[in-house]
Amino acid sequence: MKYVYPAVLSPDDGQIGVDVPDLPGCFSYGKDIAEALLMAKDAIEMWLWNAETEGLEIPEASCFLDGLSEEDTFTLVVADTDAWRKAHDTKAVKKTLTIPAWLNHQAEKANAPFSQILQQGLKEYLRID
Repeated sequence: MKYVYPAVLSPDDGQIGVDVPDLPGCFSYGKDIAEALLMAKDAIEMWLWNAETEGLEIPEASCFLDGLSEEDTFTLVVADTDAWRKAHDTKAVKKTLTIPAWLNHQAEKANAPFSQILQQGLKEYLRID
């Protein structure tokens, strides 16, 4: 899923701190604005991935402008939990499935790599790279 959340960038002891007010506990740092934004994107994606995985409520994004100081910068960060999951959530999951006996026989005779074929087929079906 794709999300957009507001973030507040603030100078903090020689670094740039990033707070995402709509996601409790979601904050990050970077040595400069570019790194801070990349770290914020990763932190948001991880926070949202966890909420999706655990079935937790995902807060609506607000237009957070209250309490900004003159040193703060307000920006929006785009997060993609599907891309984050693909890059980081790579543990294997065992699935039990059934296929016709004749097909199983032919596949075993050909030493077919069942897991690889299933993954490839699912990616094609879901139109995933």
